[in-house]
Amino acid sequence: MVFRLQHDHKMDAEKGRLLRAARRLVIKVGTATVTEAEGNLCLERVEPIVRSIAALMKTGRQVVLVSSGAVGLGRGWLGLHRSRLDDLVTKQACAAVGQSLLMDAYKHLFAAWGVKIAQVLLTEEDFTNWRRYSNLQATMERLLGFGILPIVNENDTVSTAELESVAPGSRTPAFSDNDRLAALVMSGLEADALVLLTNVDGLLEQESSGQVIPLVAEITPELKALGAGPSASGRGGMRTKLEAAEIAMNCGGTAVIANGNSPDTLDKIFAGERVGTAFLPVKRMRGKRRWIAYAADVRGRVVVDAGAHRAITQGKASLLASGIVRVENQFASMDVVSIVDSDGHEFARGIANCASAEAEKFLGRRSNRVGSANVSSPVLVTRDNIVLLQKS
Repeated sequence: MVFRLQHDHKMDAEKGRLLRAARRLVIKVGTATVTEAEGNLCLERVEPIVRSIAALMKTGRQVVLVSSGAVGLGRGWLGLHRSRLDDLVTKQACAAVGQSLLMDAYKHLFAAWGVKIAQVLLTEEDFTNWRRYSNLQATMERLLGFGILPIVNENDTVSTAELESVAPGSRTPAFSDNDRLAALVMSGLEADALVLLTNVDGLLEQESSGQVIPLVAEITPELKALGAGPSASGRGGMRTKLEAAEIAMNCGGTAVIANGNSPDTLDKIFAGERVGTAFLPVKRMRGKRRWIAYAADVRGRVVVDAGAHRAITQGKASLLASGIVRVENQFASMDVVSIVDSDGHEFARGIANCASAEAEKFLGRRSNRVGSANVSSPVLVTRDNIVLLQKS
């Protein structure tokens, strides 16, 4: 049974220990928590969150706050009805207005607790480009070293990755909502915990039951099926929160989905109490490998034969151009490519050593030994730059 872990007291104790010991935290608050239906800031919900974050920082913890709500606040300030937000440019205008309102509110609320804040507005390219990703990491590390609370949001005024719908079959953006953005920030900073505050108590066994699943050690297809579509006020939903939690787990962190409407939620979470749905870490993927797996902009797609699939997944080999059956999407040297099997299932990603046009010259030229380099078949992706996405 996929939900059997809710009665595992040993894992529950481990979850409590991990959260009590967590020193670097990423906390995300959604639109439904930050704003009221009319588009005004909901002080009743936001003030307790501010107090709890300030208390966590006072104990020596480092915190990054990822906050939605700019579009909603801008809409309220401009007096626009929610139906008017079907227009992308209007959403961007609302974001431009609302971001300053959001930061001004946070500045005054956190100042009351002696906490200084910094605004960090990000676009997809800040994650998909390795140099910009590294620069972002360095800046965030310096802010945390200064004892500053970085408040992160997507720069919706110039970026449309979060605001616009993704057409079927199009390239998947690095992040299309603040849940995934928070997970990528957590990954980049190697934070210990990710908390996603929303307007529900956690992941429910069934939408009608109201029974929260308290503990998850593995995100299965059955669990993903419980995720609903986008919420009424925000871009994401439980599906995107599960995706964010899975990234956190694979980066060696603990994730929690909990109700941000309860004033003491954060206090209870980091006291190790049972609140919401907690997700236990499964492994820790470091450095550039995390970037390849989750943040990099996947430009190309190559289909490999059974021998190459076996060599990569079982033999820890590099990918030779001779092991490629076909190139389905063009790419340049140093682009991240998706590596799929003959059935189209993506099982790995990696950084290409050469462009697709060069790789295509060697299709059908078999090596004497799969996974070994030779003059007739160049190495398309070296082993150090390959990340497996699933077990063979």
